[in-house]
Amino acid sequence: NDSGPGSFRDAVSQPNRYVVFAVGGVIRINSRIPVAPNLTIAGQTAPGEGITIYGNGLSFSNANNTVTRYLRIRMGVVGDSGADAVTIAQGNNMVFDHVSVSWGRDETFSVSGTASNITVQDSIIAQGLFSHSAGGLLETSGGVSVVRCLYVDNTTRNPKVKGVNEFVNNVVYNWGGGGGYILGDSAGQSFVNVIENYYINGPSTGIQPFTRGNLNFHIYAQNNYHDDNLNGQLDGAVVPQSGYTTVDWITTPFPYPTVGASNVMQATEAYDHVIANAGASRVRDRVDLRLIEEVQSLGALGQIISNENDPPKSGPGPVAGGRAPADTDLDGMPDYWKNAAGLNPRVADHNRDADGNGYTNLEDYLNSLVKGGVQQGSITGVTTDTGLSDADAVTSDDTLTLSGATRAGANVTVTKVGTGVIGSATADSNGRWSLDLGAPLVEGPHAFTAAFVNASGAVSPPTPAFLVTVDRTPPAAPAISGVTLDPQLKING
Repeated sequence: NDSGPGSFRDAVSQPNRYVVFAVGGVIRINSRIPVAPNLTIAGQTAPGEGITIYGNGLSFSNANNTVTRYLRIRMGVVGDSGADAVTIAQGNNMVFDHVSVSWGRDETFSVSGTASNITVQDSIIAQGLFSHSAGGLLETSGGVSVVRCLYVDNTTRNPKVKGVNEFVNNVVYNWGGGGGYILGDSAGQSFVNVIENYYINGPSTGIQPFTRGNLNFHIYAQNNYHDDNLNGQLDGAVVPQSGYTTVDWITTPFPYPTVGASNVMQATEAYDHVIANAGASRVRDRVDLRLIEEVQSLGALGQIISNENDPPKSGPGPVAGGRAPADTDLDGMPDYWKNAAGLNPRVADHNRDADGNGYTNLEDYLNSLVKGGVQQGSITGVTTDTGLSDADAVTSDDTLTLSGATRAGANVTVTKVGTGVIGSATADSNGRWSLDLGAPLVEGPHAFTAAFVNASGAVSPPTPAFLVTVDRTPPAAPAISGVTLDPQLKING
């Protein structure tokens, strides 16, 4: 529903809430939705193929201290002319993680005015509708970080930057004649880092990736690549200083959040990461799948569109709804998870911190569903696995060994959700690791995560939860159900 109890509009209308989803699919909105402050919008909880908000867009102006994850916001021709799919004109401390934003009538994703401390990461900003067809403005002195994102099929503003900004490990594909990254084009002062990005020409591209700079634009740029030959291979070259037009060159990076971070990748690695992870990628819908296909064509596919209902997109749906898991106490955490975390599925305890890790029980659940940041490893299996397959993590053995993969020599810390850290291991020269859990586990589900420390001491985000079920129910005794003679004696059971 567009309004009323249980609707997305109602859920984000009041502050101090976690917004979780019991349904998946397309939510069609008729008027713009303003988002209240102090919210966590957890799109990763939606079953099926997730959630798409389709219609007149969202305003996050003054939505201070919000986190929005794994949500699709698609505006389209049903939106008001001259409106953005997502706009932020005031407010601070917002994170947009794995969002897919498309089909803006004016801009697709814009940050301007007095907004400050805004992070957009692992997201897709796509197909602003022609005749404007703009990725967006990032024009604030309060600071915007755009990291590991994909800009695709926007004629211009991919993005247009003014003020304080870092643009790191992004991919920009098939920009049109208005330009890729626009360097201020303003009398205002700008202070930016542009590091390890990949710019790839598509069928609509007819202009260099960097345009419209001036001496008010103070830039530190490092290893930004441009692939302009449309040959289906990723084989670009580093953009030379002359490729940035007229700017004021800075020799050391501005001290913005990603500077010195261990997870800054080379541009080629960033391309692979974006292809695998950008957008609401827990389950990609057919719109994002098509956009990724275009980028992977490396020059053959891509188009600037004026109507999202035209082929090959043909609108925002269908998006399969799925069915949410049972949640007896309606606290946002399903019963299976609470059992695995040692919590009572009949007691609403979402705001407690059972394992003392500084995150509420609900936050532990939300984080367990999806990858965070740049993953450095994984949990891949359990020994002994005695279930129906050798990879279903169901076992009759209560003394288990977890195993996984990471970088060679990395230190691994394993946490049992609801308990805390239970042990550590070191990966071998092939990057394989294992940890004997030691003490037997009680029968039922258990959840584990792992974090990885590299040689420089940097700690990765934890893996999504790996669920193990201990089931010691003995196999049913064989039974004979009948005997036939046809023409030989057959015993059935």
